[in-house]
Amino acid sequence: MRDDGTLDDQYGLGGSADRSDDTPSTERSTSLPEPPASRLSILGSLRTRLGGLANPLAPRPGRTRLAVATGAVCCLGLVGFSQVGAGAVGGDRTPAQPAEVAQRSTPDAASRGAARPTPAPGASTADPDVAPSATKKAAAKPKPKPKPKRIAPVAGLDEDQMDNAKAIVRAGRDMGVPRRGLVIAVATAMQESNLYNYASGVLPESQNYPHQAIGWDHDSVGLFQQRPSSGWGSVEDLMDPKFATRQFLSALETIPGWQDMALTDAAQAVQVSAFPWAYAQHEWRAERVVDAILG
Repeated sequence: MRDDGTLDDQYGLGGSADRSDDTPSTERSTSLPEPPASRLSILGSLRTRLGGLANPLAPRPGRTRLAVATGAVCCLGLVGFSQVGAGAVGGDRTPAQPAEVAQRSTPDAASRGAARPTPAPGASTADPDVAPSATKKAAAKPKPKPKPKRIAPVAGLDEDQMDNAKAIVRAGRDMGVPRRGLVIAVATAMQESNLYNYASGVLPESQNYPHQAIGWDHDSVGLFQQRPSSGWGSVEDLMDPKFATRQFLSALETIPGWQDMALTDAAQAVQVSAFPWAYAQHEWRAERVVDAILG
């Protein structure tokens, strides 16, 4: 006979199955009310159940088994979920793949942290990670070549005469001839051609080359009126002021003691002129011209 009457536990699992103090019964009592002792037992049982309602967290044997079973199921579900999730994310990755990724990333990190090698002498130092337009510098413009100093004509000369005098002085300097030889050469050209580059009317060929005047003294041409027929050189060469000067100075340097000779004697030793005394008159002018050119 059940001692709890018709009261059911709303927290139980199907009635009396979760209580250890219940006894199975297959018959329902239809007798008169219980004696007072039975009523006291019912009230005690009711107090016990009401106490359970007041403290739902109190441990009960049935509920403890239920909680343990539920926790085990949840843990198994989480483990299964984590395994499925890992498979979904990683796919069919093999153990070698993480090692390969780590191996690839190691050189990249090392190359970013390593110091850049020192460039070889003459190599470009431009940073390859920087746009060329950011490192490109304007190329230094080559310095313009200094223009030749313009030398104003002196001693009554014009531009053409002064240019021819400069050609004589520069050719002599290239040969290493001292100042005295330059003065003798300029004075000789003043007497022979008045410092103009002469062509010859007797040699029409000479007029094919730059010239400032035409003469008729046999086949004499150029600043020093040198004759091709006497072995001074070809017409073309003798019409070049620099070549004509080298021919004159080379002949002058073959004369012993020419530096100590009077200008007119030194010039005459080379030119063998019919007027040997005429050269001396140009000495002072020649000195002014040479000094102006040499600066």
